[in-house]
Amino acid sequence: MNYFLTGGTGFIGRFLVEKLLARGGTVHVLVREQSRGKLDELRERWGADDTQVKAVIGDLTSKNLGIDAKTMKSLKGKVDHFFHLAAVYDMGADEDAQQVTNIEGTRAALNAAEAMGAKHFHHVSSIAAAGLFKGIFREDMFEEAEKLDHPYLRTKHESEKVVREECSVPFRIYRPGMVIGHSATGEMDKVDGPYYFFKMIQKIRNALPQWVPTIGVEGGRLNIVPVDFVVNAMDHIAHLEGEDGKCFHLVDSEPYKVGEILNIFSEAGHAPLMGMRIDSRMFGFIPPFIRQSLKNLPPVKRLTSAILDDMGIPPSVMSFINYPTRFDARETERVLKDTGIEVPRLPDYAPVIWDYWERNLDPDLFKDRTLRGTVEGRVCVVTGATSGIGLATAQKLADAGAILVIGARKLERLKEVTRELESRGARVHAYPCDFSDMDACDEFVKTVLDNHGQVDVLVNNAGRSIRRSLDLSFDRFHDFERTMQLNYFGSVRLIMGFAPKMLENRRGHVVNISSIGVLTNAPRFSAYVASKSALDAFSRCAAAEWSDRNVTFTTINMPLVKTPMIAPTKIYDSVPTLTPDEAAGMVADAIVYRPKRIATRLGIFAQVLHALAPKMGEIVMNTGYRMFPDSPAAAGSRSGEKPKVSTEQVAFAAIMRGIYW
Repeated sequence: MNYFLTGGTGFIGRFLVEKLLARGGTVHVLVREQSRGKLDELRERWGADDTQVKAVIGDLTSKNLGIDAKTMKSLKGKVDHFFHLAAVYDMGADEDAQQVTNIEGTRAALNAAEAMGAKHFHHVSSIAAAGLFKGIFREDMFEEAEKLDHPYLRTKHESEKVVREECSVPFRIYRPGMVIGHSATGEMDKVDGPYYFFKMIQKIRNALPQWVPTIGVEGGRLNIVPVDFVVNAMDHIAHLEGEDGKCFHLVDSEPYKVGEILNIFSEAGHAPLMGMRIDSRMFGFIPPFIRQSLKNLPPVKRLTSAILDDMGIPPSVMSFINYPTRFDARETERVLKDTGIEVPRLPDYAPVIWDYWERNLDPDLFKDRTLRGTVEGRVCVVTGATSGIGLATAQKLADAGAILVIGARKLERLKEVTRELESRGARVHAYPCDFSDMDACDEFVKTVLDNHGQVDVLVNNAGRSIRRSLDLSFDRFHDFERTMQLNYFGSVRLIMGFAPKMLENRRGHVVNISSIGVLTNAPRFSAYVASKSALDAFSRCAAAEWSDRNVTFTTINMPLVKTPMIAPTKIYDSVPTLTPDEAAGMVADAIVYRPKRIATRLGIFAQVLHALAPKMGEIVMNTGYRMFPDSPAAAGSRSGEKPKVSTEQVAFAAIMRGIYW
C-alpha cells in the first residue's frame, strides 16, 4: 500500500509514518529541498531506508504542492491514501501565514491528490474548526461553528470547508483535540496549548512549598489528547471500509476543566495545588460592558500583559480559558469500539508530559545562564574594585570576557589590580574616583560614557561601614553623614548618571550591594543600615518607573563577608563569615538572573519575623546586642588587644550566621 503525506516530518506526522510503515507500506513524504536532512534523521528513527520512505520535493504553498511533472507522473494512480497534516498549529502565529498555509495549502494538497489520482484523502483538521461554539458540537456539524474571529479558528474552519466543498477524491476529516505529548514517553516538539502554563506552575513551585494552597481559576473544559491516541485512531479509521465523507472527533469524551488540568500538572510538577478555584460565572451579575471596560483600562491591560509576558503565555490563549464547547464523538467511539484505542486519563500520564517538558522544552534550558554568556563584550562597572567583594567580582567579570571598568580611591592600588586582572587576559579600564565626592562621581560617569559609550551593568559595591552603638555616637553625627554620603548619595549619583543611556538603549542592570542588616535591623549599625535602606528604597522606586524599559535592579542583602571592611572588629575573626569569592558568586547570580533581591534564608526569615512579630525580632536583636560588646576602637580605646570570645558568643553567632553583631 502506498501513502502520501504532507507534514510527514511534523509532530503528528512522524508518529503516523511509523504506524504506516508497520503496515508494510511505502510512504512518500512532501519535503522542501532544505529539509532533506531532517527526513534522513527521521529515517534512522523509523529504521527505514529511502525505498520505504521516499522524499518528494515540493512546497505546501505552491500549485500542486510544487511537485514537478516527472514525479507527479510517477505517483499517478499509485497513492492509496493521501494524508494532509501540514498546517500552522500555533495560535500565536502570524495571520497571513495561517491564511496561506492552512487554507491555500489545503487547496494545493487537494489539487495534488486529484492530479495523482489518490484513492482516499484524509484531512487533519482540528476542534478549532468549531470556533467558540457554545454547547455540544457533533461530528456532523460544521456550518454551526461560532465566533471564528481568531485567525487560528477561522483558518482551520475555512480549510475544512475547502475539503468539504472542493474535494473530488473520497475524503475523511479528523478533528483532534489539543494534541500534547506521547502518553508513554512525553515526547513533544513545541510549547503550545496547556504547555503555556507550565512555566507559571514551575515559578509557583520555586516560590512556595508544595503544601501551601493557592487560588486559581476554574474555567471551561479543555479537550486534551496525547499524540499516540490521535495517531492510533487515525491509522485505524483510515483503513476501514465505508467511512468516506465522515468526520471524526479524536477527543476525550470526559474532558477536564482548566482548573483541574492546572492542578493535575501542578501535582505532576510537585507544585502547590489550587485549594480554591474561582469560576468566572460568579461575576455574571456584572454587565458585560462593565467587565470589558475594566479589562480595557490601560493599567489593567499593562499589568496583564506584563504578567503574561513574564510567564511566556500568549495573550490570545487567555480567550480560551472559559472554553465553551463540548465535543460529541459517537462516530469515533463506534469505529474504535473493541480496538483498545482510547484516550488515557490525564492524571495517569501527566507526570511523563511534565518530565519531558522540564528536561527538553523549558524555555530556560535554551538561555545562556553562564556569566560569560551574559557579560562577554558588555561594559561592566564595578566600584570599590580593589579589595574584598569588589575585587572578587571584578575577577569573575574579567574571566567572563566583560569590558571591565573599575573605580576606587587609591590610584596605586588601582594600578596593581589592573595589572593583575590584565594578566588574566581581561580588558580592564581603571579610573580613580572617590565615590563620596559628587563632583568626582560626575567626572567618573562622563569619562566612562565618553570612552565606552554606555554601561550595561553597574555594580554599586563601594561602601563604608561603621560598627558603633548609639550610646557612643551622640557626639559623632558625622558618622551618619559620611556613611550616607558614600553608600547612598554616591551610588544614586552613578545610577542617575548612567541611567539616561541605559534607558535610551532599553538595556541596563544595576546591582546594589546592600546588607543583611537591612532585613535584621542590626544594632550598632544604625548609620550603615540606614544608608543601605535608603538605597534599597530608591532602587525599588526606580525599578517601578523603568520596569517596562528593561532597566532592572537587583539588591543583594549581603551577609557578613570576610573583607578589609570588617577587619577592625576583631571579634569577627571568631565568627562564621562568607569569603569574598562566595560573595562575588552572589553578584554573578544577580547579573545573570536579574532577580529583584538576593538574600539568605536567615535574612528573609528575619524580615518576615519583624513584619509579623516585631517585638520578638527586637528581643532577639537586643539579645545579640548585649552579648557582643563594642570594639575598643569604637569606644575610643587604642588598645590593640584582641577581645576574648566566649563559647556562648560563638554558638550564638553560628546559629545567626551572616548577621552583623
